[in-house]
Amino acid sequence: MAALALCAALAPGLLPAAGAQAAPQAAADGKPVVQLSAKEAGKGGSLTVTGHGWRPKALLTLLICGQNMIGGSNSCANGDGRATTTDAHGAFRRKLPVAEPPKPCPCVVHVATVTGAAAAADAPFTVAGHPVAPLPRETTGGRLAVLAQPRLAGSSGLLTWFGAPAQRELTVTVGNLGPVPARDPLFRVGTSHGVFAPKWEEQQWRGTIPAGKKAQIRLPVELPAGAHGDYLVSLAYGGRTLVEQPWGVGRPWGVTLFWVLLCVVIPTAVFRIGMALVDRVRPHRTDRTRKHSAGRGRTAGRPPGTRTRTKDRTAHDGSTDGPGTPGESGGLPWFTPDTAPSTTTSTERPTSKGSA
Repeated sequence: MAALALCAALAPGLLPAAGAQAAPQAAADGKPVVQLSAKEAGKGGSLTVTGHGWRPKALLTLLICGQNMIGGSNSCANGDGRATTTDAHGAFRRKLPVAEPPKPCPCVVHVATVTGAAAAADAPFTVAGHPVAPLPRETTGGRLAVLAQPRLAGSSGLLTWFGAPAQRELTVTVGNLGPVPARDPLFRVGTSHGVFAPKWEEQQWRGTIPAGKKAQIRLPVELPAGAHGDYLVSLAYGGRTLVEQPWGVGRPWGVTLFWVLLCVVIPTAVFRIGMALVDRVRPHRTDRTRKHSAGRGRTAGRPPGTRTRTKDRTAHDGSTDGPGTPGESGGLPWFTPDTAPSTTTSTERPTSKGSA
């Protein structure tokens, strides 16, 4: 009786200590841990997701997925997902709204890293009222694993500099760890940019990988036209992501140069067209005005004191006209030095003194 009383007295202090040691041990194996505040909830509700054992200051995505996420992110409610960042100790706490995934249950809450080393963890969850169906069987056969570091082969050409789609070839060495050979395995190649989910494309590799053997897989990868920045190429098989390879794509500066030239050429062309329209719309000068301007232009360069033959003829014709009769040129009669009236002589005789 004394021993039982002593155990009852020490039990409250031992149980928290045991629980505190269990949590660190769960992440001691290097795998991150995800815990849920509820195991079941209906659409429109929410649950709190906590985790520890993650990389410090890592960006994570939280999604509710159907079929245990066998079909990848296509089986998840991506529109209702959430993002969070771990603290300095690799822990996080985030509320997640409950949404129905596009695939039937069994469902999981999938937590995965966005950048850096790939890490993921799933926690079983039930969406109340959502359909439940058996998991699809794996028809490809074999169990493939990556044996060497993948690489992207290829380079960008001149057309890529002008916005053409960038293309590479993903080369990866895989081995068949399963008991049966993998015949014509169907891979899924995805490309993602930033925090967005990958866009998957199914590609079938023609060939057979016997059990316990390895093979080198080459699959083409293509980005949309004009894509630039940091991308992540993912390779998945059998509902698991095998590799993730970063891909930095340069900016298509040829497109920028084209728009700069376009902004210079269009205003110049509009200005030239406007000037041509102004020349056609404005009234033209008459022939008489053109001749007068042409004559004035020919005599403008002559030295002062010289006369043209036309002016001499005009002056001569004007001198034959009588006083008061305007000539063709409309000029006044000229006087020669011999006939000009003198300012010192007068025709009138001075009157004598005393004469009237």
